[in-house]
Amino acid sequence: MWGTPQGMVYLATGHHDMRKSINGLALVVAETLGLDPVSPHWFVFCNRARDRIKILHWDTNGFWLHFRRLEEGRFHWPEHADDAQALAVTARQLRWLIDGLKWQNAVAHQAMTPRAMC
Repeated sequence: MWGTPQGMVYLATGHHDMRKSINGLALVVAETLGLDPVSPHWFVFCNRARDRIKILHWDTNGFWLHFRRLEEGRFHWPEHADDAQALAVTARQLRWLIDGLKWQNAVAHQAMTPRAMC
């Protein structure tokens, strides 16, 4: 069920109504963000209190909708005045966000190319 995004990960900045389900969020992706909801991209939405997120993505012949509610704390969600913005992040940054880390300025080890040992 939970895999690695095949496309980009987009955070739908601002806050969103968590009562929206697949159809409502797909409309936000298409009409507000101007992106194709039936693409390999993942779209992440957060509520005003920043304690709930939903992730919408298309897989083969249907949508997945993941939901996470924090019992304590808040997600470190980007502050943007424009609610109609899609902020592209990496799959690693999404994992950091879900884990409660300050993903915007986190520094991770860089991937290295394996080399032969002498």
